[in-house]
Amino acid sequence: MDLSQVVALLTAGDYTISREIIQRGFGVLFLIAFASAFNQFPALLGERGLTPAPRFIALTSARQAPSLFRWKRFAYSDQRLRLICVFGMVLAASAIIGLPQSGPAWVPIPVFLAMWALYFSIVSIGQRFYGFGWESLLLEAGFLVGFLGSHEVAPALPMILLLRWFVIRIEFGAGMIKMRGDDSWRDLTAMDYHHQTQPMPNPLSRRVHLMPGWWHKSETLGSHIVQLAAPWLLFLPQPIASFAAVAIILTQLALVVSGNYAWLNWATILLACSGISDTFFRWIAGGPFPDWGWNTVIGIFTDPTTAEATDPAPATAPVEALPVWWLIIVLVFVAWQAWLNVPALRNLFSPNQLMNASFNRLGLGNAYGAFGSMTETRNEIIIEGWDGESWREYPFKGKPGDVLRRGPVVAPYHLRLDWLMWFAALGDYRQTWFTELLRAIGSGDVQIRRLMGRDPFGGAAPDLIRVRVFTYRYATRAERRAAAAAGEPKPWWVRSDPRILIRPIDLRKG
Repeated sequence: MDLSQVVALLTAGDYTISREIIQRGFGVLFLIAFASAFNQFPALLGERGLTPAPRFIALTSARQAPSLFRWKRFAYSDQRLRLICVFGMVLAASAIIGLPQSGPAWVPIPVFLAMWALYFSIVSIGQRFYGFGWESLLLEAGFLVGFLGSHEVAPALPMILLLRWFVIRIEFGAGMIKMRGDDSWRDLTAMDYHHQTQPMPNPLSRRVHLMPGWWHKSETLGSHIVQLAAPWLLFLPQPIASFAAVAIILTQLALVVSGNYAWLNWATILLACSGISDTFFRWIAGGPFPDWGWNTVIGIFTDPTTAEATDPAPATAPVEALPVWWLIIVLVFVAWQAWLNVPALRNLFSPNQLMNASFNRLGLGNAYGAFGSMTETRNEIIIEGWDGESWREYPFKGKPGDVLRRGPVVAPYHLRLDWLMWFAALGDYRQTWFTELLRAIGSGDVQIRRLMGRDPFGGAAPDLIRVRVFTYRYATRAERRAAAAAGEPKPWWVRSDPRILIRPIDLRKG
């Protein structure tokens, strides 16, 4: 096998559509991430935020939390944060419209690395509000996908395989976390609770929760099959890899329509597209069924003319071989990434598997996973203010509160405060951010009010504030019918067992 055959073997010309989807798709996710930071970071972590970033930067080192905001000439300010977000959104928009992809092969690399560096600077100082697995997932993907190259070159097969390994870390890692973490995943009862107790339900969550028990067992079993088996099939020839990718994408879409998980599901869908060939996409659009890829691989290692004679005519035009200089760049990059991924590989098969863990300062080659333990009862924290006559509830934009209100569609946008309120109900209310949230509400802080729902006090500070906890469950069909028959509004939730978490206090003093 000579050099030209090696180059041909490493050229993945049948993945140009996948490349377009992946690069433009992650451009969209970066745009949303920067927009979210622009809107929410100053109130949560800004100069007058709940846990101010300048204070965090002063108390930590560059090794602990590397960020552009540590530069003396670029010390953190809300204005500079928003400037970085705007610049990041411009870069993301350029990737969405395909501007860097239309240039030389290397141009997407600095564009995506710049988005990575800017967003990494935000996440590194984001503390509890940025401690979510999808932040590191977006960052790692952004670091990688520029190396798929521009339209000038075909995608390199090592990069395609690296992205498929990324999918294994996400999906197989999540599957193993579930199997090791909670009996409900092993006895197939996890989905009996999940749709009701997930952090931020959407309009379809209640309907799915009320499905019969056999449906939920099928959901759980299907999740195990796809997460534990399908990712490994991505390394088999086409069209097996494409069918495996489709299975992963369909399960992720099921999560999209039944919950709000920021961009977690969408990022996984985009990465899974690395398993779908152009030929498979054309088959979906009505073209011929894709040919099995065994003969092409075997022919390269034996006699290419034999492979050409036995294989049917190609569905696409021949792809020009990759330039050697570009192939060297990609191979060196993939080899470096393979070395960084060794701890994640060990973690997948460790009995003490870590979830959403990073093994190096750059946040590359991470461990992923979610819902290793299943919450079976939903508790909601309700913050109320006293106006001198009655207690009024402070609503949030996404999290449950008013029992008549159904869950909204929020994802892939991320309501960070609402998500942390779910963790607060699990015990996180003892953290500084929650105390400062109450203080901000009690003092009538304008920035925080903008992140919440309609202000029951019209911007004024309440006389007193208290915090209660309720147990929530979905209203049954019978309960909604009974309410309608009585001429009352049909409830979406039923709440019970009120408990005082924080007794009435006046936070305007001091």
